[in-house]
Amino acid sequence: MRAFMLSRNLSLKAARLAIFHSAAGFACGVYLLASSFELGLGFPLDDAWIHQTYARNLGRLGEWSFVPGTPSAGSTSPLWSALLALGFAAGQNDPRAWTYLLGGLSLAGLAWAGQVLFERLAQTGGPDSPTAWRWLAGLFLAGEFHLVWAAVSGMETDLIGVLYLAGLAMLAVQRPRWFWTGALAGLASWVRPDGLTLLGPAFFVWLLRERRWGGLLGLLAGFGALFLPYLLFNMATQGSLWPNTFYAKQAEYAVLQTRPLLLRFLDELRLPLTGAGVLLLPGALYYGVYAFKRRKWAGIAAVLWFLGYAFLYAWRLPVTYQYGRYLMPAMPVYFVMGLAGMRLILTAGGLSERVRRLAGFAWRAGLLAVWLGFFVIGAGRYARDVAIIESEMVAAARWVSAHTVPGELIAAHDIGALGYFGGRDLVDMAGLVTPEVIPFMRDEEQLARYLDQQGVSVLVVFPTWYATLADDKPVLFTSQGAYSGENMTIYRWK
Repeated sequence: MRAFMLSRNLSLKAARLAIFHSAAGFACGVYLLASSFELGLGFPLDDAWIHQTYARNLGRLGEWSFVPGTPSAGSTSPLWSALLALGFAAGQNDPRAWTYLLGGLSLAGLAWAGQVLFERLAQTGGPDSPTAWRWLAGLFLAGEFHLVWAAVSGMETDLIGVLYLAGLAMLAVQRPRWFWTGALAGLASWVRPDGLTLLGPAFFVWLLRERRWGGLLGLLAGFGALFLPYLLFNMATQGSLWPNTFYAKQAEYAVLQTRPLLLRFLDELRLPLTGAGVLLLPGALYYGVYAFKRRKWAGIAAVLWFLGYAFLYAWRLPVTYQYGRYLMPAMPVYFVMGLAGMRLILTAGGLSERVRRLAGFAWRAGLLAVWLGFFVIGAGRYARDVAIIESEMVAAARWVSAHTVPGELIAAHDIGALGYFGGRDLVDMAGLVTPEVIPFMRDEEQLARYLDQQGVSVLVVFPTWYATLADDKPVLFTSQGAYSGENMTIYRWK
């Protein structure tokens, strides 16, 4: 009997895994199909081409650089770039298929890790089948429009989201494996610097539930085993503990920090409410109260981690554009908590069977309708976002490659496509691979003097991004894109 039950559980897990992968593959396929009908396949972010440039140099040249021969730390995600590099090492010429595959696998991973976390947060009993709710959790994540957009964006967003879900799920067991929990937090830092925030809920759960020194030592040992090499890697490539993006992005958007912190925090919290997430808000609030009342330490840790993650971005990098892409890795945690809370609400003992069924049907129907509606809307938005990058950044980069000569120095604010397609030395005015500009990136007079000193010959920018930098400079090329409302322009600097 025991062998039969084990075999049955394994079969159910295999079926669930296969369906989650199929659902993620279908969702990604719809978005890519929409993009192909708009202007063709590509990526909706110029930053994705930064990863591709690092990956190509690593896979083909065996060096960690954006400009060949010049080591730098402009990639926010060394692990993601290294995974992309496998495709170049295997001889690929077009990176898109391999990148989409990695993104699709990450989306499937979100579905799997999400339903595991849901199961561990929602062990509450009740008349509804917990198995059905696990299916709901996984399939919801596999088709949620933020997460599908991220899966085919060429970025590490969904991969770090998988690690966040997995890390919190590892804490929601009776006896966490502290060394491996710490190692996961250390691994997450290789995907994004904010991955180390996983150490917070781990320490919280250890402090309130276990308090054995062996567990704490294991947690710190596992974390240090992977995090210390990450710091050494940054020191070796750029001479500082954090990647250039850690400093450059904060400097670029420092003006946004003038708004009241509370308003910035509320702006971050509203991001996952766009779409079906708004119907999970009652569940998320209910689950938070339930976890605190019942002293569900892992659940409390998940709630506090999500709020703390949003607060950190509100404090240091309060940007909400592109559907909240900086907060997207944390959104699956909110979605899972919302689903766990809705199960608690819809299985509450005070409700009659008839009311429970009617309320459950109405809520599920509404959730499905909004989920599907935003999935379709998201496909159109994704197609347009890709078209903007292709018709502006990629078009400008191809012009630079065809109409400038090796040795010319190009200055630009968006360097991703230029690095991949342009084939020229670059001055990055956003500071990702030229960190010396970070202190004065918003001072156009000093920036102009710096470009003169470096011997820049060509400037590539959107005209409205700088007030006076391109004044009186001859125009060499203007893109003909019809999607962004503004065209990338290439100027003769000297």
